[in-house]
Amino acid sequence: MPQMRNATKKNSRAHRDSARFEAILLPPGGCELPVPPVPAQCEELWNRAQKARWRELWRSPQASQWDESVRGTVAALVTYEDAILTRGASAWQAQEARYASEALGLTPRAMAALGWVIDDEGVVGGDE
Repeated sequence: MPQMRNATKKNSRAHRDSARFEAILLPPGGCELPVPPVPAQCEELWNRAQKARWRELWRSPQASQWDESVRGTVAALVTYEDAILTRGASAWQAQEARYASEALGLTPRAMAALGWVIDDEGVVGGDE
């Protein structure tokens, strides 16, 4: 099986026209903006772990690129992840969790597609 291409590497097709591509650097320490309140419909339904996951997601480096419009997607992801972890998820919930993660830029593949790179001490695409 051929080796998978890494779109974050400087020789990737995504980087061939360097004038066209400029990475969006994400803060390695995470987002420092205030965490939005848990949606009202989830406040009484969610347990402590789900509320903690809400805060964790909103403090992630990717959250620095989100606005209030993704609150529903984040809430759905928290709900789906809890169902998966408690073994109560159906196949469609697991699939929706994957889609939500991709939409929020939480996977390496989604980050590469969005042009997001976690700024590791100011070094992006360094020689390896």
